[in-house]
Amino acid sequence: MIKRSSPYEGILHEVVEHNGVLYLAGVVAEDVSADMEGQMRSIVAQIDQLLAAHGSSKDRILSATLYITDVAQKPALNKVWKEWLNAAHLPARAGIGVADLGPGVLVEVMVTAAK
Repeated sequence: MIKRSSPYEGILHEVVEHNGVLYLAGVVAEDVSADMEGQMRSIVAQIDQLLAAHGSSKDRILSATLYITDVAQKPALNKVWKEWLNAAHLPARAGIGVADLGPGVLVEVMVTAAK
């Protein structure tokens, strides 16, 4: 069975669950005026909330895809990432440089996690 939750403007669901796996839609910062570190802190807090609401946690993340508008800012992104995740529970990860994610958006993160 597939469960979908938190529809967003009729174009996506924030979380889709299938066979005990959670698929999170791309998460962006709530305050896009923040710098990369600030945006990442907002994103990981939102991911924590979404996972907890669906019976999971950051230690159960299987993979993450990060879309980044300026790869020169990866050190700030990685600083938050390393502070947020336990080194023993790091997921598979890909970082992809993109031209645009929307006004002010520096990074968008998609996560797949075990329930």
